[in-house]
Amino acid sequence: MSTRKELTGPQKWMLACAAAPMAAVGIAGGFGTYSNVIAEFGRAATAIGVVAAGEGLTLVLALTMLALTLLGQATPRVVRAGLWLAPAAAALVGVAVADGLTEQIVYAATPLAMCGAAEGLGLIARRIVIYTTGVDAEARRRTATAVQRLAYQRAVADRHPDEGRREDALRKSWRLAEQIGVDDPELAAGLIEDQRKRLRQGADEALAGMLTAAPEPARPEPVPVRTETAEEILARKLAAMSQDDAVRLAADAHPDAHPAELAAILGHYGITVDAVQVALILARQPEQHDVYRPDTADAPKVSGLHPVTVEAAVVEAASALGPDAKAREIAEHLARHRRLVVTEPYIRTALSREAKRQQGTAPATPMEGGYA
Repeated sequence: MSTRKELTGPQKWMLACAAAPMAAVGIAGGFGTYSNVIAEFGRAATAIGVVAAGEGLTLVLALTMLALTLLGQATPRVVRAGLWLAPAAAALVGVAVADGLTEQIVYAATPLAMCGAAEGLGLIARRIVIYTTGVDAEARRRTATAVQRLAYQRAVADRHPDEGRREDALRKSWRLAEQIGVDDPELAAGLIEDQRKRLRQGADEALAGMLTAAPEPARPEPVPVRTETAEEILARKLAAMSQDDAVRLAADAHPDAHPAELAAILGHYGITVDAVQVALILARQPEQHDVYRPDTADAPKVSGLHPVTVEAAVVEAASALGPDAKAREIAEHLARHRRLVVTEPYIRTALSREAKRQQGTAPATPMEGGYA
């Protein structure tokens, strides 16, 4: 609901200053028409009648519109049409009584002063009412008329049996939708207030998001891990086995149990079997298969090392390594191949003896102490 406002002193003074010239212009227009008719007819009564029929009627309609506006009511269309038709009739009278073209133009324009003054005063009165009460009767009248026509056209567009009428009503309803709310200060104020609320709410949310500390992320509660019991594991494995394997497994676990006891044990783990089936399964011999396995091949015989002396082993290693082999290399060779630990001086001595032995067994050459 709108709040009533009061006009301030300066506002009243300015409105009065604006209305005074309008009233003066209207009076001047009426006096001009009176003077024009006097000049043509020379009779005051005729001039007063013409002014009363033109400017006088315009004045009556203007005062009616002013009173209705001050009461917060819409002006009827007849009154608004009369504000223009009455000066137009007076203008036609002026054209009819004028002698020349110049006089026709002057006589036709003179009554329009009263029409302009009436419209101006009505507009000021309407704005004063809108300002003080917040209610625009003319806008409400136009909106109500447009809404009523829109409702009718929508009903015709939805339910009229003639398809052509429905299409025409649909187009008219769209044109009428453009007229709803035009020049309606209450609607404009309401929309602006709604937008202000949205802007205020959006700004509040934005500032709250910027200035409020971020909440700590919720830590997920640890989900307890359920471990299977031994009984559940056994039941799951038995369910995956065949019936024969499950019976034999139970019999191996309980070798002294009777078939009825084994059937009860298996039933506890979800294996449905009776004592007769258990007895038949246990009495049945498992399938036997012959497996051919070839004999293992004989291991090759390894001949042992020929027994030699340490000195002979040194000579053998030296011959294997070559004439340039050193005593250290020969000792390493003996340790690796003969598993003998021999010192280097002994190796040199053994090699020296072998060299002398070779020299003593060499054949004698002619003319060198031998016989030819």
